Amino acid sequence: MGYYVEVEEGVKLFVEDVNPEGATTLLFVHGWPATHRLFEYQFNVLPGMGYRCIGIDLRGYGHSDKPWTGYSYDRLSDDLRAVVEALKLKRFVLIAHSVGGAISLRYMGRHDGYGVQKLILLAAAGPSFTQRPDFPYGLPKEEVTKLIQDTEDNRPQMLNQLNNLFFFQNTTPPFADWFFQLGLLAAGYSTVAVLQSLRDETLFADVKKITVPTLLFQGVHDRIVLPQLGEQLHRLIDGSELVKLEDSGHGLFWEQKDEVNEKISSFIG
Repeated sequence: MGYYVEVEEGVKLFVEDVNPEGATTLLFVHGWPATHRLFEYQFNVLPGMGYRCIGIDLRGYGHSDKPWTGYSYDRLSDDLRAVVEALKLKRFVLIAHSVGGAISLRYMGRHDGYGVQKLILLAAAGPSFTQRPDFPYGLPKEEVTKLIQDTEDNRPQMLNQLNNLFFFQNTTPPFADWFFQLGLLAAGYSTVAVLQSLRDETLFADVKKITVPTLLFQGVHDRIVLPQLGEQLHRLIDGSELVKLEDSGHGLFWEQKDEVNEKISSFIG
């Protein structure tokens, strides 16, 4: 079932709640520039294994409200906290992809991981998505700035080109169109604003505060969240487990969906 949760006055997020009677709750946070439907191939399987699966459309994306402001990691993690409190979630598993992973890392730091029992990150955009003088990993800032410019100049063209960058394995034209349509549901200004947060914000302090069991997935052919970022998160998060997916790029939730689903289930236990 789907419903809306107000996260601040005048701003509501769309939430899909599948199998509400499930014994363990999995809360999914999607990446840029999509919606919670990015996890379709997890929602197709995991509820049948007894899990409650909750997907959120971030502000500015999918069927959520699209305010002009509020796209910093702080505000987006506050949105996540508001949903957790509204649904009275306790001891849930937080599962996030790409910038959703960055937002979840900020949630773990800013909100002390409120309610999170275990953390699962798929190609998370942290601890810094871009290279810095003391962090030579990730994309050059100039590449993200160029992506921002492309979004402002011709967003549909940018989204069309993104498909080839996002996936390593060949996708069918209908699948590529499905992915393209997810991106079109966002507002242009929110698409840009989250890219700016990806380019400019860091999560080093947040990562240090993680104490829950953490599972990391990383596609070895990822050209968006470079594989070295998965290695850095693994190094920085004590006791974390890193799963390298040999046949995946950034779209690992689809490209090796069976392996991802099985490993999520076994990690949750």
